[in-house]
Amino acid sequence: MRIVIALGGNALLKRGEPMTAEKQLANIKIAATQIAKIAPGNQLIITHGNGPQVGLLALQGHAHPFPLDVLDAETEGMIGYLLEQEIANCLRSSRAVVTLLTRVVVNAHDPAFGDASKPIGPLYSKADAEHLTQTCGWQMLLENQKYRRIVASPEPQHIINIDAIAHLLKQDTIVIAAGGGGIPVIFDESSGHYRGAECVIDKDLSSALLAIELAADHLLIATDIDAVYHDWKTVNQKAIRDITEQALQQLEFAKGSMAPKVRAVCNYVQATQKSASIGALENIYELLQGSSGTRIHA
Repeated sequence: MRIVIALGGNALLKRGEPMTAEKQLANIKIAATQIAKIAPGNQLIITHGNGPQVGLLALQGHAHPFPLDVLDAETEGMIGYLLEQEIANCLRSSRAVVTLLTRVVVNAHDPAFGDASKPIGPLYSKADAEHLTQTCGWQMLLENQKYRRIVASPEPQHIINIDAIAHLLKQDTIVIAAGGGGIPVIFDESSGHYRGAECVIDKDLSSALLAIELAADHLLIATDIDAVYHDWKTVNQKAIRDITEQALQQLEFAKGSMAPKVRAVCNYVQATQKSASIGALENIYELLQGSSGTRIHA
């Protein structure tokens, strides 16, 4: 099988955990162990989130800020390296593992550029948020009495490196690609060149597009929640174990967390008529077997 595994940013750095290299590496080791279990006999493409990491890099360099496309590339390299090394360690060099910096095309006229909505980075106090708004021009969103930076998040249109990824898969290489949604670029028709875009792309939507363009057999989204739930965080919450994409689209989910994952799997299932899964990072093997998480089908 050809499988796209999307590792959520919150799966690699769990909610409430400090943003340290040690914590990220511990979670990456969990992911690598699970990925190694399903590697035999399968072609694997690994994607990952970068919301906490790209926001932290932006904060560290806010006095002399780099554009978001450059920070996206930095986090692709950083997280990709950690994943590549741990997966290779688990497989004991039985398979090649490659991290590919991946450019993803977005539309310069996407309305998202005028409506920042994607939260990135750490939580700030009101005083810190006001200072960063004044000094850096950042937009902030109030979230549980704290503030987070929000940026534009346009729709992914095409994976530029798709042929290179397909070639590597044919060589039995495990490919880590489109990390953090990929490096956002815009095609300039007047010059015929690509240029970086000041935005971040939703990782789940890019993962679905990658799975569609690669004709993958399954899309698996690993997060820090064991399944998709009805009435999440209420006394009536109930895990959804098996559902059609049509039925799933009728339900409502939190915009900043489960909603993009649901939309991504529905896009993939609708386009391919194949199945997808959403569930916990530590249950990747069981997710693929259908014994854990939520299975979405046509």
